[in-house]
Amino acid sequence: MKPEHKDIMKARKRNIRLTVAYDGTNYNGFQRQNPPAVAVQNILEDRLQKVFGDTVELAASGRTDAGVHARGQVVNFFTDGSIPVDRVPRAVNSILPPDIVVLEAAEADREFSARHSAVSKIYKYRILQGDIPDPFERNYSWNIRKELDVESMRACLELIKGEHDFSAFRAAGGPPVSPVRNIYEAALEVQQGGRIVELTFHANGFLYHMVRNIVGTLGNVGLGWKSVGDFKRIMDSLDRSQAGATAPAQGLFLDKVFYSKI
Repeated sequence: MKPEHKDIMKARKRNIRLTVAYDGTNYNGFQRQNPPAVAVQNILEDRLQKVFGDTVELAASGRTDAGVHARGQVVNFFTDGSIPVDRVPRAVNSILPPDIVVLEAAEADREFSARHSAVSKIYKYRILQGDIPDPFERNYSWNIRKELDVESMRACLELIKGEHDFSAFRAAGGPPVSPVRNIYEAALEVQQGGRIVELTFHANGFLYHMVRNIVGTLGNVGLGWKSVGDFKRIMDSLDRSQAGATAPAQGLFLDKVFYSKI
């Protein structure tokens, strides 16, 4: 929400919270963009305005990049619209494109902010391993065309658990915030008979491109280009230039946002 509009919006009667899923393939990220670029926020605000009958400015739990997907993005907005909250998902979904879906709607406390009230998030990243591509996975995974050393990758995930300075995995261009984050869970699961490697990251917050930079470095370990010891040295160096390339956007999913500690 634009700072100059905050007081105007908060004077409205209702604060609505939505949980939204979207396929990010065809969008220039979540955050509102100027034409001709189209973002998820552009589409969602436009359709919500039609349903609620007033201007909508969304606040979101996170601004996913172009090509990144969400299963559990959370947004909120203030409105004077009178539509009952239980009718909102069906009403909005009937005019949304099929790659954006409102899963849930609820009345929120006036002080609730999808962004500032969040206490932790889960991101998942999918890797398709093997030399045979899958046309149905091309927009939802990173195809690494060799078999990965998943046990070494798991060992690296153990190293990132807990509170650390993640400067080595922080991309330039993000907001000027502390690089210290607490990772509660970092796990690897092999699925679909070994074809899919799914990585899970649950933390109290993430830096700009942090997950994709960790995954890019894990990929180097999985391919045998770096060792577990190298990964530890990279992390301890606090130097982004020593880490691997940023993993492709299409493998990343914002899975869930928590608003109370678990």
